[in-house]
Amino acid sequence: MNQEIADPEVQLSGTVRNSSVLLSPTPRGARLARLLATEQLRAWGLPLDRASQVVAELAANAATHGRVPGRDFRLTLYVVGGTLRIEVTDTRGDRVPEMRHPVGEAES
Repeated sequence: MNQEIADPEVQLSGTVRNSSVLLSPTPRGARLARLLATEQLRAWGLPLDRASQVVAELAANAATHGRVPGRDFRLTLYVVGGTLRIEVTDTRGDRVPEMRHPVGEAES
């Protein structure tokens, strides 16, 4: 699961930054992912609102749907130029995402 956010107000051309952390696949780990991401983005001087929402959603999904006892999920943040890439890798390596076409009024 990943999400990229490009913000024209961010002027970090040529700058590459990254941060990665392992967290427990629990509601507490998901909350910690959001808090750590918020603090890291603040330290980098980046906008927080949309990014923290994306991290919260991806981390909650990893903790809820990708949980395997004894295995942690990984939160990785990359900044390249003015683009922030958010990756959350869950612990379920046995389920690879598959492309499905939406049916009718499907929400996902």
